Amino acid sequence: MIRVLLFLSVLLTTAVALPAAPAAAHAAPVGSNPAPGSVIGASPTEVTVTFSEPVAPVPGNVQVIAPDGERISGKATVEGTTVRIPVRKAKKPLGTYLISFRVISADSHPVGGAITFSVGGPSARPEAPAASTGTHPSVAVAVPLFRTIGYGGLTLIAGPALFLAFLWPRRRDRRGALRLIRVGLGLTAASALAAIGLQSQQGSGAALWQVTGAELTEVLTSQFGLLLVARLTVLGALAVLLPPLLRRPERTVRVARTVPEPVLVGAGAAEASAPSAPAPALSTPPAPRPRPHRVRVAAVLLLAVAGLTTWPLTGHAIAVPLPAVTVVVGVVHMAAMAVWLGGLITLTGFLLRRTEARVLGVILPVWSRWAALSVIWLVVAGAVQSVVQLGSLPALWQTGYGRLLLVKLGILAVVLAAAAGARRMVTSRRSGSGLRWTVGIEVAATTVILALSSVLVQVDPGRSGAKQSAITGKGFSETLTSDLYTVQFNIYPVELGEYNTVHAFLYKPDGAPLTAEEWEVSARLLDPSLEAVKQPMAGLIPGNQALGSLSFPLPGTYEVTFTIRVSEIDRATVKTTVKVAG
Repeated sequence: MIRVLLFLSVLLTTAVALPAAPAAAHAAPVGSNPAPGSVIGASPTEVTVTFSEPVAPVPGNVQVIAPDGERISGKATVEGTTVRIPVRKAKKPLGTYLISFRVISADSHPVGGAITFSVGGPSARPEAPAASTGTHPSVAVAVPLFRTIGYGGLTLIAGPALFLAFLWPRRRDRRGALRLIRVGLGLTAASALAAIGLQSQQGSGAALWQVTGAELTEVLTSQFGLLLVARLTVLGALAVLLPPLLRRPERTVRVARTVPEPVLVGAGAAEASAPSAPAPALSTPPAPRPRPHRVRVAAVLLLAVAGLTTWPLTGHAIAVPLPAVTVVVGVVHMAAMAVWLGGLITLTGFLLRRTEARVLGVILPVWSRWAALSVIWLVVAGAVQSVVQLGSLPALWQTGYGRLLLVKLGILAVVLAAAAGARRMVTSRRSGSGLRWTVGIEVAATTVILALSSVLVQVDPGRSGAKQSAITGKGFSETLTSDLYTVQFNIYPVELGEYNTVHAFLYKPDGAPLTAEEWEVSARLLDPSLEAVKQPMAGLIPGNQALGSLSFPLPGTYEVTFTIRVSEIDRATVKTTVKVAG
């Protein structure tokens, strides 16, 4: 039992030690209207944000903020993957606007973020409400922690139940393993209850302790909440049906002759036992051994499958092009993991010590074959999931999801090496301290894999991470001032090449629009120094706007210079620097 408690400690410590991945990250914003970083001539009456998957807006957390900080948006609506936000005209319409959003993606995870655009010219970016775009640190830690607890609970149900049903030595006490199953049921139920509470805080951006009855009601009536209620119902039914199937059958009275007692239940192997006392000559016939009712066994199996199905239905698997496939492989993956790790825990916690060598000689070869099959199914199902969630090979090293997956695969390689060593020991009939150490390594490393899995389900899948890059922080905006004018400009997208658009707006020192007679812009690489390339800019209507382009042939820091003539004799030059990545 000490080893089991050690497993739980490692499980929880690993989950806490891993970096808390942002929970707001699954459906990815892939576009908006007005476009991210763009400058438009007049205030819009509606803005839209398009996502990679269908989403549902969190009430009160989708808004548009005007340049002066005023909230000017109405109630957001959804059409497929597009969120539409009605907008009224701001009191001070010129400047940079902020679209702040927090929505729930199809895989039940919250997504938060912010996009800017400008009217007339860029200005200081309005501040986004913290609750609308971020997740409170207490929630960011609690989500993977309780998911890890749930995974641990599954292993503590599956492993002991498997051994008690098929491989448990008849003379060993079953009470410890049965207690472990009850602990597993309790941990899995606690994880489900925590997920219900945490979902509301993930949606609102509030702290762990700031949950309201209305928010809980909203979660419980959602698809996510109903699935978790179904999981809790399954756990309650298993708590009633499972233990009676796994308790040791009552000893029956043997008569007239001595019969060797079987070593294993369902394994087909027997161990000679000491002769029992002679039965009285006039005893009654032996009572038949009671067998579990087949209906109860079928019910337990169906409940187990139903309970496992609720996990992929509340995660990444439901928000992909082939959800039926990913849900099935998700169930297989979790079942294989629970059988493998749960069996290892049962071995290290109960059977590798204080079990006769000849009994282990029967148990271990059977378990070794089962473990090998579990690993095969685990790897196959995991490979299918990884291919679907990554979307492309470069995402394996270009996204956080892919890099975490590589770490997980590296640890899995260590586990498989330890498992291969343990299998060689079993086939060579060596089951001493070396085997116990090898199995212990398997348990510790697989525990880390469980915790990594808990973090992976909170990270953008590679397929969404690649899409999200299309809308992230490209472009450069600044305001430059001279004695004659103030110029606000935006360069987009600030990349190597010729196609970098410059959109500029000109104002008098008092803030009124100013029409220029002539515009000119240039860019000069500072190190190594290159000659400036001057480009004219075309004036637009209204007359205080101009459009041009810049070329950035090499990566480095460029000096961008605007020379603007506002009358026949009045001309001024302003400069700034822009960094261009390779």
